[in-house]
Amino acid sequence: MNLNVEVRGKGYPILCLHGHPGSGRSLSVFTNYLSKRFQTIAPDLRGYGKSRPNGHFEMNDHLTDLTALLDRLKVDRCLLLGWSLGGILALELALQDPQRFSGLILIASAARPRGNHPPVSRQDLLYTGVAGIINYLKPGWQWNIEVFGVRSLFRYLLYQQTPLAYQYLASDGVSAYLQTSNAAQKALSKALRSGYNRLGDLNRIEIPCLVLAGAEDKHITAESSQETAQHLKHCHWQCYPNTAHLFPWEIPDRVLQDIDSWLQKQPQATSNG
Repeated sequence: MNLNVEVRGKGYPILCLHGHPGSGRSLSVFTNYLSKRFQTIAPDLRGYGKSRPNGHFEMNDHLTDLTALLDRLKVDRCLLLGWSLGGILALELALQDPQRFSGLILIASAARPRGNHPPVSRQDLLYTGVAGIINYLKPGWQWNIEVFGVRSLFRYLLYQQTPLAYQYLASDGVSAYLQTSNAAQKALSKALRSGYNRLGDLNRIEIPCLVLAGAEDKHITAESSQETAQHLKHCHWQCYPNTAHLFPWEIPDRVLQDIDSWLQKQPQATSNG
């Protein structure tokens, strides 16, 4: 299917892939910055955002869609950046067509993803709903964070309960959550039940890689991200203390600086050569 996509900036292309739930807009923390020097391509995956699915689909359909998107945009070679599920899809693309991609940035992702999320109670769900509604109406309100946010499921997504992080939740998170289809949820659940594990294939990836993780991530643990980094041949690993799964919204300046530094040290990651 033709994916809805936001293309910004000029220069070497970077394909930016969001997580679940999510949309291309969820990656604005990266695209707002990187599009000043590069061309950022941020699609809504099938079943997410404005890319509405026609019935049920499999996870492999995302790869078909993304390959077709790059062909449609006449992108012969690009850098991959993926957050969470987007990182897994980026890994799959790099394994599927290694000559098409020049570098790989994984954000809170893993080739053998493991989580340690505590059980979810009804109170968790109640507080999350209240905190989310209030935050949508008044983004980053400290009172809401202190009264409802810290008692909600947001405490597992954001270790640092800051107004900035909650502003990102309001602007880039709520609409993405509401637009995530049942078909997308079912496709992901089926894939997770199959026990996804690509560690044994990572030695085939020859391009430079950057793996970033939050030390307190309950959804995809830092340990599983580090395990992935250790299996990649040309990889730099960075783990941020006191952050969780949405750490790019907690410490955006630090993350962007580290990506910048890596890009400067790995010029081949943004080169057609």
